[in-house]
Amino acid sequence: MATLTHHSVLARFGYALSDPVRARVLLALRDAPSYPGDLAELAGVSKQRLSNHLTCLRGCGLVVAVPEGRRVRYELADRRLGDALTALLSVVAVSSSACCCSADENHVDGRACC
Repeated sequence: MATLTHHSVLARFGYALSDPVRARVLLALRDAPSYPGDLAELAGVSKQRLSNHLTCLRGCGLVVAVPEGRRVRYELADRRLGDALTALLSVVAVSSSACCCSADENHVDGRACC
């Protein structure tokens, strides 16, 4: 069995956060466990699209599905992940907004975003 290296763990976390829907889901689950229908509504996507994102987040080891009778509740795989998201938001909030843009925008100095 292969062990994960630090860089592959961070890459997996970064991949999960790279999509706005997955980021919204993680932030919602940071606050409280939730159900797919509620998460789909919160993220503004169809239940099918959300299901694909939840599959990705489960595959990354970031969320778990908890059966509740006929329903399934999702929650963060580890509460420390919520703490990490909060810390990351604190760091990003103090960084320069001039460095941030979406994929279809340019930096304020005209350079293309990656």
